Amino acid sequence: MKHNKLRLGVNVDHVATLRQARGATYPSPLEAALLCEKAGAAGITIHLRKDRRHIQDADIFELKKNLKTPINFEMANTTEMIDIVLKARPAEVCLVPETSRELTTEGGLNVMGRFNALKKTAGIMKDNGITVSFFIDPDTDQLEKAAEAGAEFVELHTGTFCGQTTKKAARTELNRLIRGAKTAHKLGLKVNAGHGINMANIESIREIPYLDTLNIGHSIVARSVMIGIDAAVREMLGEMTKYSGGKM
Repeated sequence: MKHNKLRLGVNVDHVATLRQARGATYPSPLEAALLCEKAGAAGITIHLRKDRRHIQDADIFELKKNLKTPINFEMANTTEMIDIVLKARPAEVCLVPETSRELTTEGGLNVMGRFNALKKTAGIMKDNGITVSFFIDPDTDQLEKAAEAGAEFVELHTGTFCGQTTKKAARTELNRLIRGAKTAHKLGLKVNAGHGINMANIESIREIPYLDTLNIGHSIVARSVMIGIDAAVREMLGEMTKYSGGKM
């Protein structure tokens, strides 16, 4: 099967987490993003959460002004976030579920349960030339509704797979992701993946077919503490170049 080169989107949220831990002005998410670009990242992902726990409003505009690569803006489906997006004009938005108690995004969107609201937002984004992605679990019903609601991409939630502690459970979840990617492709959706991906599980992630972009943040930022962000990005890209289209 002919496939495109697998792209890396680096999430710099946790550079901002380190900054906010001290209420400091450093480290700079922009500086980190520029280093990621230089190392070969195809895009930068940020999540402006309602509680502003890491990325701040000013970061978005600073990144947009200075980056050459596209920004993937993760957001809850709220009026506040829609207004910010229409001012900042990132290349892509990824609609994600969000609760105040979670440490990080814990699961995919319930597209079936929030269909009308998500469809409305997808329409607004498309009318403004912004690519729309839904962060969802690899469930057929949710994927079908995502396509119906107007998503152009889905980002498959890999966190459940990445969190498994036994080979059998991990295999079950990986098979779900493989089936989900095939279903998404049949529905005309482009496929990204993200959440929990690291150097220990990237070999398995490469089994997922039809992948366009992997959005990876925490593991790259954590690895950069040890070897530097340039080396951390290049290390992951080295594994991603081995992608041969996944299991068909």
